[in-house]
Amino acid sequence: MKSLLNQVVSSPWGAFVVLAVAALLEVLGDSFFQSGLYRSSGAQRVLWFAAGVAVLGLYGWSVNLPQWDFGRLLGAYVALFFVVAQVVAKVRFQQSPTAPIWVGGSLIVAGGLVITFWRG
Repeated sequence: MKSLLNQVVSSPWGAFVVLAVAALLEVLGDSFFQSGLYRSSGAQRVLWFAAGVAVLGLYGWSVNLPQWDFGRLLGAYVALFFVVAQVVAKVRFQQSPTAPIWVGGSLIVAGGLVITFWRG
């Protein structure tokens, strides 16, 4: 599995897909904890926490198993994380981005593009 992931992340599109999956796992794991903390009680709360632990564990595995320069890819990851977080906020919690989120998010995405593509 490790060598397969290393092959996948060796291409730009493969690395993008792995980072996008990692961002989705991290955002979903965090949202499961939020559901456990603020939107449930009793056994349902425990299930949300267990799901959060499992999904965040998969996230950690997905970003740390491949041998890549994660620091160099961090810009793309932060931008992907922001975008995925906004989609999950809308779909799971019906929270729409406000003007400050759009403006700040644009800066995050622009910074991610600079970090990812500036060769210098």
